[in-house]
Amino acid sequence: MTYSLSQIRIIFIYNDELFLNGGVAAAAKVIVVSEQAFLPDIETLYRHHHGWLVGMLRRKLGNRENAADLAQDTFARLLATASPVQPREPRAYLHTVASCLAAQYFRRQALERAYLDALAQQPEALAPSAETRALILEALAAVSRVLDALPARTRAMFLMAQLDGLTYPAIAAELGVTVNVVQKAMIKAFQHCYAAVYG
Repeated sequence: MTYSLSQIRIIFIYNDELFLNGGVAAAAKVIVVSEQAFLPDIETLYRHHHGWLVGMLRRKLGNRENAADLAQDTFARLLATASPVQPREPRAYLHTVASCLAAQYFRRQALERAYLDALAQQPEALAPSAETRALILEALAAVSRVLDALPARTRAMFLMAQLDGLTYPAIAAELGVTVNVVQKAMIKAFQHCYAAVYG
């Protein structure tokens, strides 16, 4: 979808300040959204609750830099939504969005640690270059994002089949469901993965 210049606002988030259409932003996150997606309510939400959100995330993540990044990602997610954001309970809403992003962050960190631990077990002669490691970590993060979009039970079944090598009857017995439920979940998972890769 393309927008004319009059339909677009560029929003800069820089040093915990929000600048609209033309703020100075050397190292800012730049988000382009349609005019309909931007509401003064989001700016108000940002101004009134950004500090609280950073504090809450700092307690959850353990450091201010990651908390600030995740808080900005939370507002970027709100700006990217097609429907207007007007929560009755703004802090509860922000907490929910930020918690989902934090869960993705922790899963990505665990994935990176597991990969780096596996690399450490390899002989040095077989170790990939720094560039190859970065590409592999990026690919693992992309796979993780695709899998995160699946419902939890479907994702569990998919991983049990693909990583653990369990048969559908074994998955059904493990989860206490029928084989038919597992088959339908696997079809949905494969369709989701196919759509993520091939559009």
